[in-house]
Amino acid sequence: MAWAADGKLAAAVSEAGGLGIIGSGHFDGEQTRAQIQIAKSLTDKPFGVNVMLLNRHVEEVLDAIVEEGVAVVTTGAGNPAKHIERLHAAGIKVIPVVPSVGLAKIMERTGVDAVIAEGMESGGHIGKLTTMAIVPQVVDAVNIPVIAAGGIADGRGVAAAFMLGAIGVQMGTRFLTAQESHIHRNYKDAVLKAKDVDTLVTGAYAGHAARVLKNKMSKNFIKFEKAESTKEEPDMLALEQLGNGALRTAVQDGDAEHGSFMAGEVAGMIHDEPTAAEILERTWAQATELLG
Repeated sequence: MAWAADGKLAAAVSEAGGLGIIGSGHFDGEQTRAQIQIAKSLTDKPFGVNVMLLNRHVEEVLDAIVEEGVAVVTTGAGNPAKHIERLHAAGIKVIPVVPSVGLAKIMERTGVDAVIAEGMESGGHIGKLTTMAIVPQVVDAVNIPVIAAGGIADGRGVAAAFMLGAIGVQMGTRFLTAQESHIHRNYKDAVLKAKDVDTLVTGAYAGHAARVLKNKMSKNFIKFEKAESTKEEPDMLALEQLGNGALRTAVQDGDAEHGSFMAGEVAGMIHDEPTAAEILERTWAQATELLG
């Protein structure tokens, strides 16, 4: 949700009773601080920031998070172990995204507060296990809270996650078409028009698998990736450059030719543009009825 989950959307989610998350992606410290301050200007409720630990600006991003008093940090693309003591000292909860039981156990030993067990149905960077498989196995393996992610877009998904042992859910794709989402009109329309089979996975050969909507860019990426995989010395730099900046191009410019429209498999379930509050209200009402 980098570039898509900004301070405005995070604030709207938190104000409505969820925990909004700002996707910091490759932001530097000041870009992160700016989005945090936007969120703080719109809500006095807790919200979080997702930190991609491979970001070369990660230290200054964490500086901004600590100085601004953010409530929660979720992490991906790396091990947050060396940052946990500092974040905890600032009263910040640390919740990494995990794609496997093994990593969930490692994260528990490092002292994180909870884990997000994410299935490959998710949009963006993914692991190899489905939500239905990974969530109960992680729940059984650790003694810290487990949040379910991947393939959840309504109250049925929430109820199912609770039945699997999760204490909450993380939803991303459902909020792409929220009224507070600032992504380009072309991106929103692509999500609204998507069918159940309209996502594919790019970057699997390079070790950075990401689920995106089918478009010219993603299809060309896979063709190039397959061609490079047959060579003795594949051009990994060319692969990286092909994907570099593609999400920003999609979010800001709506460029279907060069942009990466990251979305989960539940895109086929999304057909409207409610407010973030309406999404949460409907989701929780449905889940409550089912669980009742």
